[in-house]
Amino acid sequence: MPIAPTPARAQFSIKRTYAASIDKAWELWTTKAGIESWWGPQGFAVTVTSLDLRPGGQLVYEMTATAAEQVAFMHKAGMALSTECRVTYTEVSRPNCLAYKTLADFVPNVRPYEVATVVELQPIAGGISLTITFDAMHDDVWTERARAGHESQLRKLDALLAGHDAARREGSG
Repeated sequence: MPIAPTPARAQFSIKRTYAASIDKAWELWTTKAGIESWWGPQGFAVTVTSLDLRPGGQLVYEMTATAAEQVAFMHKAGMALSTECRVTYTEVSRPNCLAYKTLADFVPNVRPYEVATVVELQPIAGGISLTITFDAMHDDVWTERARAGHESQLRKLDALLAGHDAARREGSG
């Protein structure tokens, strides 16, 4: 089935600050080990099968529901427990900006379409600022699901960067 063109859609942003290095944050967004350590909402595991980090390159990963609540939701929604996901990078500007489009081809009874994401990392006093801007999904229900999923996966990133900061403080003391 052909991919529908991406119409201009509303966007939403999520912002965080971390007492962590910009290099560590960049690594977590751009390496196989980094992505697998936190990507995907709570209750899902991610396995990267391909990573070509350049404009036009792709990240391909398998996302699998692993927790009982997520497995039950996927069954109820008529969705597979594992889904291959494809991201096409549109900008890779180390260590400040990563932009990509994700193919949303997993929604039952909805033609596949692309969702744009821009990740911005900026140094600030004592750490970094992270801003992620996402396209809204095709309707309000799926946009809220996407927002909740992104917030959930970012809690995993929060924990990793907080642990990295604690280890960094212990190493310097």
